[in-house]
Amino acid sequence: MVKRRDIIPANLELLHNGEQQLRTKALGIISGDERLRLHLALIEAVMNLADLFRQFETADEDLKVAQFLGMRTFNAFGASLKLALSGYHQNSALILRDVLETIFLLDMFAGDRSQIERWRFADRKARMKYFSPVKVRQQLDTRDGFTSKKRASLYELFSELAGHPNMNSTLMMRPQKDGDAVIGPFMESTTLFAGISEMGRLAVQFGEVLVLFVPTDWNAGLSCRLAFAQLKRDWVSTFYPTLQNKTPQ
Repeated sequence: MVKRRDIIPANLELLHNGEQQLRTKALGIISGDERLRLHLALIEAVMNLADLFRQFETADEDLKVAQFLGMRTFNAFGASLKLALSGYHQNSALILRDVLETIFLLDMFAGDRSQIERWRFADRKARMKYFSPVKVRQQLDTRDGFTSKKRASLYELFSELAGHPNMNSTLMMRPQKDGDAVIGPFMESTTLFAGISEMGRLAVQFGEVLVLFVPTDWNAGLSCRLAFAQLKRDWVSTFYPTLQNKTPQ
């Protein structure tokens, strides 16, 4: 039998052990912050919703697209959270950009389900012409009458800090704002809070669009829908009390 030390090179094993120590430190930070625990509860609720929705049996190929995108986002939340708790904050944020892009696509499909079939059969040229991230954002802004381009600003922020190599991206490699960039993972409470808070905000948006595809007469989905609705109310009242029943854009 091959020994563990002969499977994983020594320095990679040391890196893994360091990641586990950082995860323990992260859990300590979370245990002392009720706000972070609420974000995580909401993230779990929307992941539960996506997991249950994928089990809905349907012959509707368009609805299967929504299920697939829900599954993709489930995986993305799981990966992003794992990276954040292990100290890889920039890499965690990069995955959140994918979550944001998928949310926008689902939102567009929810508003006009005829778009799903067009997307399913589109070749690469057609996808880039009609369904590229920028085209999707433009369609949503036109639909909603938004002129401030907040969707674009958020997407570009993820791209600048995590998606593309540039000097601004070094900001997410610094444990301290004015300190030096470091190689490897690190754990710092402000950075962890920022990452998990962003996951929480995206979880709200993801849950809001995904629930539009879950059949209302499907009794098996009722408990997950209600759990998300309750946690969303708690989340909004905690972080955006003046919005009451509105959701932050």
